Amino acid sequence: MRWVELPGRQPARVYVHGLGASSPAYFTASAAHPLLAGHRSLLVDLLGHGLSDRPQGFDYALESHADALAATLTHAGVTGAELVAHSMGGSVAIVLATRHPHLVSRLVLVDANLDALAPDPASAGSAGIAAHSEADFLAGGWRQARERAGAHWWATMRLTDRRALHRSAVHLARGTEPTLRALLRDLPIPRAYLLPETDGPLPAAAELTSAGVTVVPVPDCGHNIMLDSPEAFARATAAALTD
Repeated sequence: MRWVELPGRQPARVYVHGLGASSPAYFTASAAHPLLAGHRSLLVDLLGHGLSDRPQGFDYALESHADALAATLTHAGVTGAELVAHSMGGSVAIVLATRHPHLVSRLVLVDANLDALAPDPASAGSAGIAAHSEADFLAGGWRQARERAGAHWWATMRLTDRRALHRSAVHLARGTEPTLRALLRDLPIPRAYLLPETDGPLPAAAELTSAGVTVVPVPDCGHNIMLDSPEAFARATAAALTD
């Protein structure tokens, strides 16, 4: 696994991208924003994505992504990190904090997946990719993902290994047991969940807020909050990272 690193003070901040994305592409401007700059920051690409290797024998399950990220952070000398994680990366971050608690001191989840999804051929995201068998996706089903993703998402999705993309999407849609929502609820660390204000209330938000999760609607953005509304994202993330 590879990452782009910005030097600075501790604790380290680790930025983790979503499905078919890359952390340097999605998070460099945020990590360098005046409200967030100054900490040691690692913009990590998960296996199969961006700058990282594409092992064909890897299963790309959320747990496996989390364990590989744990090994990477350990190699980089990181403990007690503040994780800022988008979409699928947020799901991986929840599992990482559950399985390797010494590595994570705080979570900021950016419109992360918390619930399982039924495969849906018409979907542009993980549910649509998961609707294909692996063989069908590799044989040409990936073209449908390209068409539905649009030019912006495809700019990084095209760099993702297609087998890794499919397997990651299948496991993301399947979720975990206990659920990601339950794992997040039970974590004993500061947690914030950012979502687009236009999406309306986060489903079952009361359960999370009662467990200490701060839920923050961000205005004027879609799923890619850090790209759509960078100033509001920086303000919300800085607030979530401040006691």
